[in-house]
Amino acid sequence: EIFEMLIRLAENYTSTLFCNSYRNMAAEATICVQEFFTDVGLFIFGTEVSTEEFINRFFDTLFPVVYNHVINPGLTDISLEYVECLRMARRDIRPFGNIPQKVIGQMGRSLLPSRNFLQALNLGIEVINTTDHLHFSKDCSRALLRMQYCPHCQGLTLSKPCMGYCLNVIRGCLANMAEVDLHWRGYIQSLEELSSAMTGTYDIEHVLLNFHSLVNDAVVQARINRPELSEQVNKICGPPVRKTMQSSGCSFDQNKDNQGLKMFSRDSEETLTNRRKEFISHLRLYRAFYGGLADQLCGNELAAADGLPCWNGQDVVRRY
Repeated sequence: EIFEMLIRLAENYTSTLFCNSYRNMAAEATICVQEFFTDVGLFIFGTEVSTEEFINRFFDTLFPVVYNHVINPGLTDISLEYVECLRMARRDIRPFGNIPQKVIGQMGRSLLPSRNFLQALNLGIEVINTTDHLHFSKDCSRALLRMQYCPHCQGLTLSKPCMGYCLNVIRGCLANMAEVDLHWRGYIQSLEELSSAMTGTYDIEHVLLNFHSLVNDAVVQARINRPELSEQVNKICGPPVRKTMQSSGCSFDQNKDNQGLKMFSRDSEETLTNRRKEFISHLRLYRAFYGGLADQLCGNELAAADGLPCWNGQDVVRRY
């Protein structure tokens, strides 16, 4: 949910940039923005899409809009054929300088660890769900019966098993579970490493929420180089061919969800970084969960406390 909220917030920031600073092309640009952040979400949540491909597609689609309203503005829109020519020429003309490559570098390094982190969480859920329902062997069932209920046959309903006896029985029953222990510890270590890779300059929060700033830099760069860009476009696509339909104004609803999203961005407790750190710190407490499950069960519920009379499988004794 935090990832989804972060993507929506970054999309809002970028659409708001066009509505506030480039209102005449906001309607067309917002469609590009929506498609871009849909691709971001698809990638993070596991769809096989290329970050480089969808980032290049965003700038390819944005270039005709910027050309029509910034580089060579006119009273009418350029034709669809001319739009396609501009899209195809964008990578050769490089109207946005090195901004697209900068975005590709930042997004690539921030989105992949986030995607892997979410996939790893889903793997952890599968492991926990798989080990949540165990089928005990007949030997285990007999040992549990003897440990828990045989003293009742002698009227010893209040006697609990001795700690050592309990550990022997439960460890035998959970032998398969103990095999998970080494892998579980490695899994938690991997999550810690993934979490560490999601910090610093390539923290997904920083990269996504700063995207609108890079887009602004790209448009400014195109505006500064208008004469040269116009000349290059004329060489490749010819003079602009226009159609009679005029672009509509800004249709992006800046108030929709904005207040809640901005509250999310200001509240340091709710940031993705803090949530992730809190989650990892809690998970560390369960590093030895599978290996120490018998100790947990016997110590917390099943066995008698040290020094108290206890059931050893045959009789009640003072010491096991």
